Amino acid sequence: MTSAPLGLQGAYLLGERASHDELRSRLLDVAVNLLETDGPDSLTMRRIAAEAGCTTTVIYTMFGNREGLAEALYLEGFERFRRLLEAVPQRRNPLEHLHALGPAYRQACLGEPGYYSLMFERAIPGFEPSERARTLARAALNILDRVIADCISAGYLIPTQPRKIADALWAAAHGAISLERAGHLRDGRTYEAVTTATICCYLVDKP
Repeated sequence: MTSAPLGLQGAYLLGERASHDELRSRLLDVAVNLLETDGPDSLTMRRIAAEAGCTTTVIYTMFGNREGLAEALYLEGFERFRRLLEAVPQRRNPLEHLHALGPAYRQACLGEPGYYSLMFERAIPGFEPSERARTLARAALNILDRVIADCISAGYLIPTQPRKIADALWAAAHGAISLERAGHLRDGRTYEAVTTATICCYLVDKP
């Protein structure tokens, strides 16, 4: 069966939605670039509107206030990370897939410094994500839990809660990334070492 034609009204609504999404994406890009280059004090509605070529009314309508904008940026960062991790090609072996997610996650962190600083380094003083935002943010990384669950089912990792292993791996990854971002590590070799070591801690001992 084929879907019914959209008609003029449906086509108009789709176009309106696309325009809304495009503007929202542009505003978030402008805001995160300002945060990265000029710091949190630059995140005023007037400055963002001037950079994006729109009115402050549009921004207030879309995000509510500065806190709403910060939360939108927070969630957008996790969504971008999710897309990068989901784009990692599937492996037939779940343990190989788990190892492949490591470099992709590091790439996401280093490739999106503005979002990273907001998500993990409190780049906007006083901003606290809501519980809903924290829940959605963690859910964006559920691919880790799923792949770890597959590794447990396949007998590669010890039987435990997948989230327990995911959180340990997450903590190890961010320790290395924070040092690398601060200039204490020159490349990703330490990141690879600590994430691999964390996975090895949970490997099933083969007889």
